[in-house]
Amino acid sequence: MCQAGGRPLQDACVAAGWRVAPFVVDNERMDFKPLITLIAIVNPLAIVPFFMHYTQGFNRTQIRRTIQVAALSSFAVIAICALFGLAILAFFGISLASFQVGGGLLMLTSALSMINARAAEAAAHDEDVDSIDGSAVAPVDHSQHSVAVVPLTIPLLTGPATMSTVVIYADQAQTFWQHAALLGYGVVIAVLTFACFSTAPAISRVLGKTGINVMTRLMGLILAALSVEVIAKGLQQLFPVLAG
Repeated sequence: MCQAGGRPLQDACVAAGWRVAPFVVDNERMDFKPLITLIAIVNPLAIVPFFMHYTQGFNRTQIRRTIQVAALSSFAVIAICALFGLAILAFFGISLASFQVGGGLLMLTSALSMINARAAEAAAHDEDVDSIDGSAVAPVDHSQHSVAVVPLTIPLLTGPATMSTVVIYADQAQTFWQHAALLGYGVVIAVLTFACFSTAPAISRVLGKTGINVMTRLMGLILAALSVEVIAKGLQQLFPVLAG
């Protein structure tokens, strides 16, 4: 808005404390990279088998409620990390460069798990996937907790890799609209989660475990490339000689 309003409006925005950045290729490049990274990490399609397992025995009302809470919770986690993640790092005295390297390594680990056809945030729950193939399993006890929040949202959908990714891209956002876009991408993730979980039986029937594994591997390759880029940027800030 400030850029589109001409020089007088830009001066007013600067006086009000807003940061005015020109529309250049480098600024626009980050607009879709966070969304691609988040879709690759969260990958709600790969969580469909877990969703079907944890909602065994639910009636339609309970399933619909679980889907709504999981979608809303995934957005809430992304929004909190985007708005307060940097402040939390500052409180603990952690430099962003160190966080980029650590977060990038976590993203790379998740990518390697995905290449092995495991959900990025769900490596510890592999035994649950096998139970979806028709084998007899004992009903899951849902009386002690809401499966929509734990484990579906945390850690299956939005675990440590997702949180660190959002914080890294929140630091790269330079304008109000870029911060707003990051929150908007949280809405996209919530919508994708809602859509995948709502059509879980159809997805499982059409794609099957093999189709979901193929999609997960493709997402893993994309995430691996993005994580290497994040690690490289962090290392260049920690060791400027590498940028020379």
